[in-house]
Amino acid sequence: MRITPAEVTALFLSIKVALLSLIVMFPPGLLVGWLLAKRDFPGKTFLNTLVMLPLVLPPVVSGYLLLILLGKNGPIGSLLFNIFNIEIIFTQFAVVLAVSVISFPLLVRGIMTGIAAVPSELEDAARTLGASPIKVFWTITVPMAYRGIISGGILGFSKSLGEFGATMMVAGQIHGKTQTIALAIFQSVQLGDDLTAYRLVLISTILAFVAIWMTERITLR
Repeated sequence: MRITPAEVTALFLSIKVALLSLIVMFPPGLLVGWLLAKRDFPGKTFLNTLVMLPLVLPPVVSGYLLLILLGKNGPIGSLLFNIFNIEIIFTQFAVVLAVSVISFPLLVRGIMTGIAAVPSELEDAARTLGASPIKVFWTITVPMAYRGIISGGILGFSKSLGEFGATMMVAGQIHGKTQTIALAIFQSVQLGDDLTAYRLVLISTILAFVAIWMTERITLR
């Protein structure tokens, strides 16, 4: 099976975008996951619903909403363009934002599961011994929840690799710039290039299998 330079470019772009997305998502994902797992506050159900909404919305809907917000005529896009002359749509940054929105619920769900399993008695005992909330979080909560945190990160990364609908809406099919492996598969099917589509589908399937296998190994260990 010989992979063409164009396919290599799409594959490496997908990996690059997924890694950047994970970097972008992780800090807010860790905070939101901790809040939803350990804290009760007004609006908690609303926040949980808002975070998980991209899981049930069609990805093209999420992409369209991003297009409205980030386009030149959108509230955020027009502000960035008029003040800083920055255009987001049809750039790699738009791809990162799109896959981050779609992958964020999986990351948060994994983090929530890991943190919720940490016994509150241990955290309370650390506080009674004088540890600050931040110290308790980093020395008790995170180390004991690491399996859930890692599995959430892997699932979020894997979802970013295969995201299609939202990316198509805000980034389009620009070879070498915004064309991820999922978009390359779509283009190959449209052009009737079955061999390319088969190769890319096989690569995507292998990546997804490895990611799920790693997640299972970590969570069931």
